Amino acid sequence: MGKLRDQMKMELELKNYAPKTITAYLGHMTAFTRLFMRSPAEMGEEEIRKYLHHLKTVKQVSTSNINIAYWALRFFYVDTLHREWNVEKIPHPKMEKKLPVVLAQEEVKKLLEAVSNLKHRVMLMTAYAGGLRVSEVARLKVTDIDSKRMLIRVEQGKGKKDRYTLLSQTLLENLRSYYTAYRPQKWLFPGSRPDEPIDAGSIQRVFKRAKKKPGSKSLRPFIRCAIASLHTY
Repeated sequence: MGKLRDQMKMELELKNYAPKTITAYLGHMTAFTRLFMRSPAEMGEEEIRKYLHHLKTVKQVSTSNINIAYWALRFFYVDTLHREWNVEKIPHPKMEKKLPVVLAQEEVKKLLEAVSNLKHRVMLMTAYAGGLRVSEVARLKVTDIDSKRMLIRVEQGKGKKDRYTLLSQTLLENLRSYYTAYRPQKWLFPGSRPDEPIDAGSIQRVFKRAKKKPGSKSLRPFIRCAIASLHTY
């Protein structure tokens, strides 16, 4: 794509898109260009439809990934090239609706008990009790824990929006034990260097190790479960 890629990247950055979103959008534009071996500026609705169909039938990617491709292409043609986008000719993939998996209290207890390291266990508890993403847990600061109002402040979460989530009494007590043992300064869960937050990938590895312990279930639904399922753990 060359100059067009740079132009699209600049537009995404100016509109304050998240780095991961920018990477995903540009990745789809590169794949789109390679599939037809033509400049995207020379293509249009027909090629877009074929590319989305190619993702679904040949690549067999998830609906969410096809949606990312849809919005990447739409951004390029509307925001970068300033063309009109015909919604009727370029259908939007419907997302599959799935009910969240909610673990039983005993399952949560077993999962937490599978992690012996206090810091790792509290990170896992924070993700579950607060309904936080791994990246959000990694970026928590000590000052984000509001024990007076029993809230956790999530700064620049999904969509680069700040929000608050509930802080349970059980989690607060465990956070206090963790704080007494580790004395974190700025970042609640610092990395190898105290002045930097832990890498989200490190938390993922903690989850994967716990998943392999006897009696543990997949941690993906665990992270996304609602706080309503967390009672004493």
